[in-house]
Amino acid sequence: MPIKSNQVITISFILKDTDDNIIEATTKEEPFSFISGGNQILPKLEENIGEMLIGSKRTVVLSPEEAYGIYDDSALQHVTRSEFPEETDIQAGMAFIADSPDGQQMPFVIKTVEGENITIDFNHPLAGQTLTFDVELLSLRDATIEELSHGHVHGSGGHHH
Repeated sequence: MPIKSNQVITISFILKDTDDNIIEATTKEEPFSFISGGNQILPKLEENIGEMLIGSKRTVVLSPEEAYGIYDDSALQHVTRSEFPEETDIQAGMAFIADSPDGQQMPFVIKTVEGENITIDFNHPLAGQTLTFDVELLSLRDATIEELSHGHVHGSGGHHH
């Protein structure tokens, strides 16, 4: 069933990484909803969901290029502890957000801490991985004017005001 832009698509899914570890999962009782055509999910995943019938299930495998990109070593930076707030106990795996010179938010993760030297990683945490989505299409409907103006789904599987 071709999905048009500006529809609310509700799915349940299990997302697994390259090693078959579950990264994230939803259920029919607590589904995930998004507005089609709004770049709210990975484009190739949305394309595959658009080929499904309501109530059907599909396994979608995305290459790194179709998901979060190839891991880029140039996205690693070396900084010193003094570049963080003094009271922060910096540990590997912690996530932060930096502001770029043009005001864009840039999430990063602490890769290593070696004394005063810290390596930070601006790659998406799933960069370089083949991802597998086990998806069930639960429903679809036209988005309301309010949802379109807010840019997100309201109600079950979406945002609550």
